[in-house]
Amino acid sequence: PGIAPGKKSIAFSLELRADDRTLTDEEIAYYVDTFQPFDKAGAYGIQEWIGYAAIERIDGSFFNVMGLPIQRVYTELNQFIQ
Repeated sequence: PGIAPGKKSIAFSLELRADDRTLTDEEIAYYVDTFQPFDKAGAYGIQEWIGYAAIERIDGSFFNVMGLPIQRVYTELNQFIQ
């Protein structure tokens, strides 16, 4: 395996930090019952209620928290095809 001769590849990673406040047991139960978090990476969708109610700060790309750092993907793809 590997990259065939004449082919290009690129890899990158990003770091981020999302700080949240401590939720009450009632808030956690509400989120689990209402928003079905178990199909989400990290068990929360920042674009849902939990993002409004609990996330205090994000250092990094909001879209990376959602699952795909689209601005970085766009930039990398642009450079890749040059």
